[in-house]
Amino acid sequence: MKLLKIKDNSRQSKEVFSRIENVTGRIADKTLGQLEREGIFVFPETIKDAKGITRDQKMLQSVNDDYLSGNVMGFVGRGEERLVIESRFCGEGEDFFLQYLLETVLQLPNIVDFDSDASQEDRMFNILLFMFPYYLKAAMRKGLYKQYIRRYCNDAHVKGAIDIARHIKENTPFVGAIAYSHREFSFDNSLMELVRHAIEFIRRKPYGSKLLCKVKDEVALVVSATPGYKHSERQKIIEQNTKSVVRHAYFKEYLALQRLCLLILREQKHQIGLGSKRIYGILFDGAWLWEEYINTLIGDYFYHPMNKGGDGAQRLFNGNIGLIYPDFIGKNNEGRIIADAKYKPVGNIGNRDYLQVLAYMFRFDARVGYYLYPDSIGDDDQRLCMNSGSTYEGNVTPRKDVSVLKHGLGIPLGAHSYSDFVAGMKKSEQEFVDDFRE
Repeated sequence: MKLLKIKDNSRQSKEVFSRIENVTGRIADKTLGQLEREGIFVFPETIKDAKGITRDQKMLQSVNDDYLSGNVMGFVGRGEERLVIESRFCGEGEDFFLQYLLETVLQLPNIVDFDSDASQEDRMFNILLFMFPYYLKAAMRKGLYKQYIRRYCNDAHVKGAIDIARHIKENTPFVGAIAYSHREFSFDNSLMELVRHAIEFIRRKPYGSKLLCKVKDEVALVVSATPGYKHSERQKIIEQNTKSVVRHAYFKEYLALQRLCLLILREQKHQIGLGSKRIYGILFDGAWLWEEYINTLIGDYFYHPMNKGGDGAQRLFNGNIGLIYPDFIGKNNEGRIIADAKYKPVGNIGNRDYLQVLAYMFRFDARVGYYLYPDSIGDDDQRLCMNSGSTYEGNVTPRKDVSVLKHGLGIPLGAHSYSDFVAGMKKSEQEFVDDFRE
């Protein structure tokens, strides 16, 4: 297998990508929307609503003799070639940071030893499996998926169109049964059968039962709704779902689940993409993961408007004008704080970021703002006091009552194992949250 590892938001010479030219040729200068249609799985499932990426953003963009990677992490493959995009906030030879974000945000069970010698291929495949409960739960909030299907029957209770050719074939000599078919609105359809096949596939894994335990009610509903399930028909169900994708906007969560199930069942472990000319893979929006991770730490002290879910929308002006979604709004009305999660190094937090947070602070009468960023170099917090006065009058002075603070969460680099990394993160989280407790 030919493998290339790069960092997100990095710049590499095109010569570096020559070893995986089949992958590069399919993804270079294509938007995430185009890659999604070709088979790449992008998380979160509605990238048009994600914070840090858009459908027009390019995963790998040509800049003269270099390729510039975007704000996504994950892997992409074609045949036996793999491109792995790691977080820029991880050490060399490991990407514990991405693993930790996925485990914390998606509440993945701690059932896989990341310190083992499992191949990169196995790890990426495990991520697909771990995401299944998240997507199953999201889809099942809409209820079981129901659609019209055609049933082919052969009995004496005719309630549809008689199939002459099949009747002659199956009922000669005639013994009272008649071959016919009819359409019915049923839960036991090709999509629910696909989900059932994915469930049974995961259940057979050593950790499958523990993984599915988090969605045992949803699994029970799927099992009861698919009495026609047959293990031998897996390939048939895969082909049916490949040809007939979910199109109704109301069931967009089922579309995401359908795509994930297809990816899991097609790329079964060591056969992941072998002998295939098509592109495949999974990408994660780093900014979205970071923001949701920060919310798990400071959610007790802040409101968290969510653009993706349309929750907590605010307006800058009266008349319903100026829609905004601040990342975090402090719950203390007397000493209101505005915080903005930034998945970028502290040196990259600049003018546009300042203007955004200051506008939010002005809107909510806040005198303190925060930038919350991953700190991989051990910087001390930096407080920026807002100026008053003008250079024209020569009376510029810093104000003591309005400031923004760059508050980093230390990312432990050089950890020898995933367990050591987790221990370091827990310590950093404690120090990070103490600032808000005070």
